[in-house]
Amino acid sequence: MWATGAPHAMTELADYLPIFLMILAAATFGIANVVLSLMIGPRRLGEAKGTTYESGMTPVQTARKRFNVRFYLIAMVFLVFDVEVIFLLPWAVTFANLDPGTGEGLVWLGRIMFFLFTTVVAYIYGYRKGVFSFD
Repeated sequence: MWATGAPHAMTELADYLPIFLMILAAATFGIANVVLSLMIGPRRLGEAKGTTYESGMTPVQTARKRFNVRFYLIAMVFLVFDVEVIFLLPWAVTFANLDPGTGEGLVWLGRIMFFLFTTVVAYIYGYRKGVFSFD
């Protein structure tokens, strides 16, 4: 029983070998960049290097000031629409390849309509909270 399942498990594991190699290459690249920059990078410290950089201007306040919450709400709305596009593209490609004679198309259509409905509800919620009023 175990002997017959072992070659099948090895071929399934071999299918993931390119993914493991890409993860290893990415981790090696990231670690090598950090280590090399620590080893050969400049280490000059000074008063000017320790100050906050604000587009070449002299800083007038601390960097720890509070921002209006609208900046974060606008960022969240952007993320909602960004995630929507990420889900809509694969759905559109898959939906175009479905067989029209089966009921599978209705299931896929129902799923995306539910997703779009929740996105519209989030948009309406943000609109009623005043996220889109720029004054």
